[in-house]
Amino acid sequence: MSNENLLLLAIAIPALTPFLLALFGKRPDLRDAISVAASIATFAAVLHLLLAVIDGARPAISIIEVMPGLVLGFEIEPLGMLFATVASGLWIPTSLYSIGYMRGAHEKKQTRFAICFAIAIAAAVGIAFSGNLFTLFIFYEVLTISTYPLVAHKETPEAKKGARTYLAILMTTSILFLLVALIWTWNITGTTEFRAGGILEGNIDPAQVPFLLALFAFGIGKAALMPFHRWLPAAMVAPTPVSALLHAVAVVKAGVFTMLKVGTYIFGVGFLSKTGAADWLMWLAAASILIASIIAITKDDLKARLAYSTVSQLSYITLGVALATQMGVVGGAMHIATHAMGKIALFMCAGAIYVAAHKTKISQLDGLGRKMPITFFCFTIAALSIIGLPPFGGAWSKWYLMIAAAETSHLIIIGVLMVSSLLNVAYLLPIPARAFFLKSKDDGANDKIEEAPLFCLLPICFAALGCVVLFFTIGALYEYLLSIPILPESQP
Repeated sequence: MSNENLLLLAIAIPALTPFLLALFGKRPDLRDAISVAASIATFAAVLHLLLAVIDGARPAISIIEVMPGLVLGFEIEPLGMLFATVASGLWIPTSLYSIGYMRGAHEKKQTRFAICFAIAIAAAVGIAFSGNLFTLFIFYEVLTISTYPLVAHKETPEAKKGARTYLAILMTTSILFLLVALIWTWNITGTTEFRAGGILEGNIDPAQVPFLLALFAFGIGKAALMPFHRWLPAAMVAPTPVSALLHAVAVVKAGVFTMLKVGTYIFGVGFLSKTGAADWLMWLAAASILIASIIAITKDDLKARLAYSTVSQLSYITLGVALATQMGVVGGAMHIATHAMGKIALFMCAGAIYVAAHKTKISQLDGLGRKMPITFFCFTIAALSIIGLPPFGGAWSKWYLMIAAAETSHLIIIGVLMVSSLLNVAYLLPIPARAFFLKSKDDGANDKIEEAPLFCLLPICFAALGCVVLFFTIGALYEYLLSIPILPESQP
């Protein structure tokens, strides 16, 4: 099979899976088996494409030209390949985890959940393989709409309110800002094509660049850049597998991936550096990193604390774009992978705690580590990775972001990253510390609690192990990310 057909297959498998899920919705075992099989098949197709991209292939296909310069088409390059690999690869453990969680928590309408989940993955892969900004925008909107029912899944007043906030912020920012930025870009360049070195230099007054960048930065609401971040904590009313989808597999990663893609292939790293147009974004990202971390410390609800942690961590990737260097792009892209692995483990642990113990507050976790040692051990590993300590993967992405800050003589940014890691310690490590070292205030309350179902536990262990594996295999990822084209093709 040609690489172009494999590209279409990688999108088609999750896009067609919902029809099978609907057909066999009344047979839960078969339905869930289809979800797992589809996740494996999608990852297999993406993996074949990854090997081809590593060998230098750049598969591309155009579907239709809607208007001159507005083409619905796909093209694979190293950055998109990374996101597709992360999203499709993590779909497998998330599918297994969803089986254990949804059944263990006795959630209703599991078929609808599985259908929307598959559509979201199809949209994420479509975003990753988009050959231009127009195609990306279409799949970006599909991702927003398909995840709305997932956020509202419980159908409680709280869930519906959270889902409305989620949809309102993401749709408003994309229509008022991102769509305007797309039209502006198309109007001045005649294209929305992703091109090495960007397409704006020579087509826009440098004085206007910060304003166009602002439209993109705030229009890409899924990147959760302050002040357009409220949708993320609001969405925590969803079941935990949805939280894992939002924070690690698809949604927020689609946002920061789009930030990287736009910065690298629309503006161009060299153009941003030359104009200084991203300086304001660098300071806003730094502020978001610190403010969100401080807010996280104040949250007693476990998922809310993890949500604000995500707001902070996403701004690391935006910071990588704003630093406008190759190391900034490498560090930001690397953080997509390392944060995804660590954060999916943390949210899966939160879900396992809810399924096994029906606890959602950090203040309720005292002594629970003795009953759920595997869950809290994995939580600790993932937390250390998010903090950025060796030997866990998160250490490397922060390291390369610091190198980028040093290259641009932004020593204050290095200080921000260091303070952020200390704040990470303050809001993450007390959680397993309470679970392992404090006694429950209610004697006998934890006596009947045991580890969550195996389908919950295995993906958690996989994700925690992934945090360690990433640390020792980061060399290969680093070399791969250096292949992201920074300069125009005509330059060496």
